[in-house]
Parts: sequence; C-alpha cells; structure tokens
Amino acid sequence: MKVRVRFAPSPTGGLHLGGVRTVLYNYLFARAHGGDFVLRIEDTDQTRFVPGAEQYIMDCLAWCGLEPDESPVKGGPFVPYRQSERKSMYRQYAMQLVASGNAYYAFDTPEELEKMRQEHRKDEHSAAQYDSSTRLLMRNSLTLSPSETEALIVAGTPYVIRIKVPEHTTIHISDMIRGEIAFDSSLVDDKVLLKADGMPTYHLAVVVDDYLMQISHAFRGEEWLPSAPVHVLLWDYLGWKAHMPLWAHLPLILKPDGNGKLSKRDGDRLGFPVFAMNWHDPKTNEITKGFKEMGFMPQAFVNMLAMLGWNDGTGQELFSLDELVSRFSIERVHKGGAKFDFEKAKWFNHQYIQHTDNDTLATLALPFIEANGATPTHELVTTVAGLIKDRCTLLSDFWTQGHFFFATPELVEKAAIADKWNEQKQAFFSSWTQVLAELPIWNAIDLETSFNDHVLLHGIKKGEVMLPFRIMLVGGKYGPGVFAIAEVIGKEETIGRMNTTMVAIG
Repeated sequence: MKVRVRFAPSPTGGLHLGGVRTVLYNYLFARAHGGDFVLRIEDTDQTRFVPGAEQYIMDCLAWCGLEPDESPVKGGPFVPYRQSERKSMYRQYAMQLVASGNAYYAFDTPEELEKMRQEHRKDEHSAAQYDSSTRLLMRNSLTLSPSETEALIVAGTPYVIRIKVPEHTTIHISDMIRGEIAFDSSLVDDKVLLKADGMPTYHLAVVVDDYLMQISHAFRGEEWLPSAPVHVLLWDYLGWKAHMPLWAHLPLILKPDGNGKLSKRDGDRLGFPVFAMNWHDPKTNEITKGFKEMGFMPQAFVNMLAMLGWNDGTGQELFSLDELVSRFSIERVHKGGAKFDFEKAKWFNHQYIQHTDNDTLATLALPFIEANGATPTHELVTTVAGLIKDRCTLLSDFWTQGHFFFATPELVEKAAIADKWNEQKQAFFSSWTQVLAELPIWNAIDLETSFNDHVLLHGIKKGEVMLPFRIMLVGGKYGPGVFAIAEVIGKEETIGRMNTTMVAIG
C-alpha cells in the first residue's frame, strides 16, 4: 500500500504553529516512505469561511518549504481538492447510511434542540447531548412513521441527517502514538453528517474524502480524539473498514507554563506569534503578527516545530529538512503535550543565522532593513551580515544591531561622551580627523594603526577615547569592532559623524 497522507485545514483564519507541525509530520512521514502529501481544503462550514484564508495557508506552506504533491492549485488524480466543490458526492453516502439504518433524518428546530439540552442535562454546568438517551424524545425518522417522515421531506421541512451511534457498545481505535483506545458509545452523541443546506459536516466529509483519495495514514491533533469513534463507525457502516487509514493523534502544543493549549490570545498576552505568517483578518481588519514577519528563518521555524513533541533519541537538536526526513519516525512522537518556549524558538533562529552564509542572510535581512527606510546595496548588507550576525537572533535584528551602517545614527549616548569631555579629547579628535582625511588606504587595520599612533602622540589613554569614538559612529555603546565599522561606512561618513558629535558636545 502506498503511503498517502493529508493536511485538511478549514480556511477560517491564521495558520497556528500547531497546524504547521501537523503539516510537517505528515510531510516527513510521506517523504520518508516515498509517499504523497495531499493538501485538501475542508470548507464545508460556509458560515466560518474567510476570504483569502485558503491562499494564506498555501503561502505559509510555501514559506516553510513544505509544498504538497496534490492540492487545489496543483491538482492531482483525485480532484477536486476543495470539499465545497465535492458537495454533490456526499449526499449519496449519507443516504446510504440512512438506508442501512445507521443514520436518520432529524427535523428538530433550534428551539426544540435547546429545550432538550436544558431539560435533560445532568447538571447545571452542561447541556444534554443528542444521543441514544435523548433521540427517541425528538422529532426524527426514528420517532416518526415512514409516511410522516416522507411527508415532511416532500413539504420541504428543513432536516439534517445524523449518525445513529449504537447503544452499550465499546468502540476501539488503534493509534500509532497512543496504542489501543476504547470509547464507551453512551458518551458519543449522534453527530450531524449532512446539514440542512446539503453540505456535509467534517465527520462525513473527512471519511468519504479519505476513502476516495486513498489516504493511508491520518495524522491530526489530539483535540480530534473525541470525534474518532464517530469516524471509526462511519468507516464500518460504509463498508470501508478494511481501507481505514492508520491513525496518529498528535500531542497538543501547550502554553509556556504547560497549563492548556497554546492560543493566539496567549501569544498576544506574552508577546510572541503563534501564526506562521502575518494574518490580516478581512472581517476585523486586525493584523496578527507571524513568525516570518517577526524575523524567523523558515528552516529554523520548521526545525523548532519538529522538536515540539518529537526527538530522535540522540540529543541532537539542529536538523536540516533532509535530516528530519531520514530521522523522523511517528513512534518517537510523544504522547504528552509539548510546552512552547519562545526563548528556545529564538535560540533555534540564532543558530540558523550563525550557520547561514552572508550572501543568503543579506537577501533575507534586506526587507527588514528597507522597512525602516534605508536602501542599502546587497553588497553592503552582505558585508554587514558578516560583522553582526553573531549578535542577531531575528532577521529584524540586522536593522536594530546594524542600523548605523545604513543611516547616520541618532546620538543616543551623547551624555556618555559629554560627561567626561575635556580639551585633551577635543584636541585628539580634531587633529585625528585631519589625519584621517589624508589617510591613503581606508581599512580597519590601517585605521587602528593610525588611532594607536595618535594616542601615543597625544599622551592619552586609549580606553579614554575608544568609547567616544564608538559612540560617534554608532550613537551608543554597542556594535562590532569600531574600526571595522569605520571601514564599512567610509571615510567621508566617519569624519562627518565625528565632527557632528564634537559640535554637539562642544
């Protein structure tokens, strides 16, 4: 049997990092077994559909380098790959279930459903389910005669089709991560399979599509475990149990304190992204920041996600995508949730920045520099990358740590010079600027030699003038070697910044 896996998101908003991890594990498994990775858009819930969300999902996967083999855009042997375009095929399977007695028509109004949920609830904090204990109290084809049911359908009365979950049954599922799991059918409600508008719910559509698309393995989040017994029943009721994919319910990505699933709200509260890329909500016009726009390299983001719930047992943490493919096994995915650690995420990004060549870094960092109004050449950014990448955790740091290479900086630390300024220092810098103007070769080595010679000539301690020189060029007490900075910004800019500073503190 050929390995075929799928990622089947709903186009309803930003792509959570948990969703990207699901993509990654699917992708790694498929590549490791010479299989296919399918992207299927599950847009059956039209009330939650958000324009632009589908393209956003595809853009996120492209940024991560996790391109599907089959998708709504790429096509494939099982088109179409949007459930809304497959609407006509689901009804026949719902009707097949009704005919076999494994599903039924339900004509209950929203008011009738709410009344049942309130009157038959077991305690004040919950609502009753539509299940084996309540379905015979409702208006459906189990309580109505065949003629009454037919009359309602002919009259155009709105209805849904619900699965009929068996009573007093234990439903078993074998999970690649969690082993054998048993569910008591009395705790499983009669899920809606076909809605009043004719669209299937997730429960029916996912089973039909997985069967028709020959999906061999289904990896999805742990939050879908409660729905698993309904899906197992559908595979059985439709006569497809022999073709049911192998399941793996992935652990949750937890809040940093381990207390519950990581949400967008947690990211907003704690100051880090939870979406792969910026998400612009067309309904609220709100922009939620993503890892890409914050300055993460896609390779680092993917590597970090791989380690959230999996390891290869060796203690190694840094893996290329090819290495992840060769090392990944679903058996080493943890059962327990993985705490998200933003500091660790930044560590991964810092490591990738250190190990990336300067030319590539220049390409990645340039948009962050240009966003601040500077327009340096690629060559300049490449040179700067070599000088400051050890100080950069995010790609955006190439501006914060190196802005003075691209624009004359504000004199932020003026007081650090002015407080200890004297005539001797004024004389030193005034005369040295004249020496610099005549310096025939402009490089860091000759600049430092000239500086040292001038220190001896003026009988001043080198430490007393090194910090003022740095602040003159940088605006603050940071940055790489000051003579390397002077070499890069050039003679005219170096002397100009020195003269400007002397005037400002004079």
